[in-house]
Amino acid sequence: MRNDKAWLAVLPVVIVVAFTAIVPLMTVVNYSVQDIFDVDTRIFVGLDWYRETLRDPRFIDALLRQVLFSGLVLAIEVPLGIWIARAVPREGPATAAFLIVLAIPLLIPWNVVGTIWQIFARPDIGLLGAAVTAIGLSYNYTGSALDAWITLLLMDVWHWTSLVALLAFAGLASIPRACYQAAELDGANAWQVFRYVELPRLRAVLTIAVMLRLMDSLMIYTEPFVLTGGGPGNSTTFLSQYLTTMAVGQFDLGPAAAFSVLYFLLILLLCWLFYTSVMKGGADDR
Repeated sequence: MRNDKAWLAVLPVVIVVAFTAIVPLMTVVNYSVQDIFDVDTRIFVGLDWYRETLRDPRFIDALLRQVLFSGLVLAIEVPLGIWIARAVPREGPATAAFLIVLAIPLLIPWNVVGTIWQIFARPDIGLLGAAVTAIGLSYNYTGSALDAWITLLLMDVWHWTSLVALLAFAGLASIPRACYQAAELDGANAWQVFRYVELPRLRAVLTIAVMLRLMDSLMIYTEPFVLTGGGPGNSTTFLSQYLTTMAVGQFDLGPAAAFSVLYFLLILLLCWLFYTSVMKGGADDR
C-alpha cells in the first residue's frame, strides 16, 4: 500500500525553499523583462535587457576576469590542498594540531580577510609589502593591475586552500590500510600509490571541493571589494561587483535583474558541466 504521508515530513523544507529561493528568483525574472521607473510605472520590454547585457563590453570584460580568476584559484588550490593533506600525519597527537591550524583561515569572515590583506600587503607598513619592497621589487597593489591580481590570488589561496586540504584529508583517512599494504607488496612507488590508490578514492571529496570552490570563486565579492575596490581601474572588478554597482549604485533594476539571471545561469551551467564530466569520467573508469 502506498503511503503518501511521507510528503508531510518534507513539506516544511519545500515551503522554506520556495520562499528563500524560488520566489525571489521568480521576482528577479519578472523584473528582468520590465523597464521599471517607479513602483507604479513599469513597461514590458521582453528580452531587451538580456540582449543589452550580452552586448555590454563591461559585462564581457568582467566575465573574462571572473573566468580567469576562477580557473587560476582552482589550478592552484586543488593541487596545493591535496599536497598539504598528504603531508599531514594520519594519526598521532600532531594530527589534531595540524587540522586546527588548517581550519583557522576558514573561520575568519570574508570582510576581515580583505582587511587583513589590505594591511598586510601595504608597501609602507604591511609585512608582505615591506618585505617585497625591501628586496628591490616594485610592488603596489593599488597602482599596478598585476600586483593587485597577485595579491588577490594569494589572499584567496590563503583563505580557501584549507577547505580543499581538509576535505582531501578526510578522503585519505578513509582509505583502508590494506590498500597501501597491497601497493607496497606490488612494489608501487609514491607516484603510483597516489595515482592508483589515493586519487580514485578521492574523486568524491575532490568533486565536492572543486564545486564548492568553483561556485564561491564565481560569486566572490567582499574580498576584492575591501582589498582593491575593483581597481586599479577595473582590473579586479568581477561580475558580482559590476552587478552591485548596477543594482545598488545606479538603481537600474531591469538591467540588473537580467544580469542576475544570466549570472545565475552561468554558475549553474559551469557547475553542471563540471559535475557531468566528473561523473562520466568515474563511470568510464569503472
